[in-house]
Amino acid sequence: MIVSNRGPLSFTTDDRGDLVARRGAGGLVSGLAPLMTGAEATWIASAISDGDRLAAGRGTMEAEGLRARLLAIDPETYRQAYDLVSNETLWFIHHGLYDLPRAPAFNGDFRDAWLAYRRLNERFAGAVAEDAPHGAVVLVQDYHLALMGHHLATDRPDLATVHFTHTPFAPPDWLGVLPDQVASEYLSGMAAFNACGFHTQRWADEFLANCRPRLVSPPRTFVSPLPADIDDARQTAASPACAAALAEIEQQVGDRRVIGRSDRIELSKNLVRGFLAYDDLLSRYPEWREQVVFVASVYPSRQGVADYVRYQDEVEDAVARINERWANPSWQPVILYTSDDYPRSVALLRRADVLLVNPIRDGLNLVAKEGALVNERDAVLCLSPEAGVWAELGAHALELQPFDVAGTADTLDRALRMPADDRRARATALREVVESRRPADWLADQMAAATG
Repeated sequence: MIVSNRGPLSFTTDDRGDLVARRGAGGLVSGLAPLMTGAEATWIASAISDGDRLAAGRGTMEAEGLRARLLAIDPETYRQAYDLVSNETLWFIHHGLYDLPRAPAFNGDFRDAWLAYRRLNERFAGAVAEDAPHGAVVLVQDYHLALMGHHLATDRPDLATVHFTHTPFAPPDWLGVLPDQVASEYLSGMAAFNACGFHTQRWADEFLANCRPRLVSPPRTFVSPLPADIDDARQTAASPACAAALAEIEQQVGDRRVIGRSDRIELSKNLVRGFLAYDDLLSRYPEWREQVVFVASVYPSRQGVADYVRYQDEVEDAVARINERWANPSWQPVILYTSDDYPRSVALLRRADVLLVNPIRDGLNLVAKEGALVNERDAVLCLSPEAGVWAELGAHALELQPFDVAGTADTLDRALRMPADDRRARATALREVVESRRPADWLADQMAAATG
């Protein structure tokens, strides 16, 4: 069984009111769904849309070769658990996003939200307990569902359970911002699984460092970075939609160099400082004016969280200022796309001469891997060591410190000037690392951890 907040199928209704299923989005789904197709496996997830809620009322559904059961959680319970706890609290804690003199302030509303988070986890655990065959392996994905382990260990001790965290893990000082009871319950919930997995040893070590002072007996831990879906990325790169998007980008940039980035508009991704670094590049290295275009394919995220809405405004304002300062009739310094369009993002990864990945903190970062797979110009990867993928790709990338705007500008300049032979060697090495693992390897690592 696979268990996650977002599932492999999403549902809408057609003109006749019949349910129509389509494959869900996201790295987890794209990596695991092909492996689950036709398998004896059930995927349990939240019902998010109105169509999903209709599907939830019909029990386990089969479509696209997948078997999924969606859970219709009470809307207010889901809002509190997902928005207030998962997105506004745990995500901020693990990524170090709080402005501590001002936030957080855990009042009675947060206590209510934590109870909702607990109820959501209980509901998921109950569904697994109902559906799982005797001795089944249950792979629970991410921080939304960290408390399920206790319930499954009590109600279904025959199950082999794994929790995999896709975010970074907070060091003890950061997790200590949470109320003591909440932090302890969160850690002990994870510790109740048979094993806990992480994308890098660094995040596993932080989890263990939190368990010791709170006297939580940790489970087995393992490290298994999620691979990019090689076939999916290359099929998208070869698609007509991607070709059309690439033609549009080529028309806009001409023969200029392209600094590319593809991301969610998300606080931890550090988009604004990336644009400020480009502004600094144009200011201190005037030879790049009119020779380089920064193309960003980014899309809104978590619009139910006020900080994210404000951050999108900051991103758009930063781009507007750069274009106002440097543009001329024949050159637009920044081209910004702000809609979720995967073929266009892949087209940008194909065209980029430099790929900028500068997160404040990131559990992994699949964009860096996908860029290595589809790029056609020996793009130089400029990478923050705060991305989990640094452990795999850092030796073949240019390192940048995510808060150092001037340093990032210098790194971009170095990337743009890099000799062709060096670019080619780095690009080849990146591609070989990425091609060395498949999603099936990641799934096998979880299965082995569950039964080991």
